Amino acid sequence: MQMTRYILTYSLLMTAVVVASNILVQYPLSGELAGIQLGDILTYGAFTYPVAFLVTDLTNRQFGPAIARKVVFVGFLVGVGLSFATSQPRIAIASGSAYLVGQLLDIAVFNKLRRMTWWKAPLFGSIFGSVTDTVIFFSLSFAAIFSLIGPNDDFAIGSAPVLGIFALEAPRWVSWAIGDFTVKMLVGLVMLLPYGALMSTIRPMAAPKSV
Repeated sequence: MQMTRYILTYSLLMTAVVVASNILVQYPLSGELAGIQLGDILTYGAFTYPVAFLVTDLTNRQFGPAIARKVVFVGFLVGVGLSFATSQPRIAIASGSAYLVGQLLDIAVFNKLRRMTWWKAPLFGSIFGSVTDTVIFFSLSFAAIFSLIGPNDDFAIGSAPVLGIFALEAPRWVSWAIGDFTVKMLVGLVMLLPYGALMSTIRPMAAPKSV
């Protein structure tokens, strides 16, 4: 019964992160940093989404990869449902694919490194997961080559200075991807603090035999 409550809690946390990120992704960040107009490359959803990796890693630490994958699939179902309800099909496909592959990769890397120094598994899991998530989402969503899953966004594929400040030009979605990945890395580093603080409380437990 206690184990069931823990798993339900993780599933609810993952659902909350996915729902919050789907809402906040609609709101551009305000302000300017080093000449970069943050609203042109970032939304508030970029700051909440990386918390999903913390939820996945804590689940993996406590119950192992099988249960962690179940929690990820709960978030996947919620995320895909919300994306198809609020976004274009191409964005929904990209969002669901990026989330699922990124989180499952995080689980695999974490599980491989779980017996090493405490910070390596969550850090490298989130790095590999974030790189994969970012590449899949932005390329499927906006790269012209993937127009078979939906029409191209002319604004996204239009050329502009990278991050709005460099002489090098690239499709606008490249700057969006760079900004998104940078935030994921920063938040991923910050998430090591709660992970480390919870290690003494959240200890590995045996997964249910039915898993």
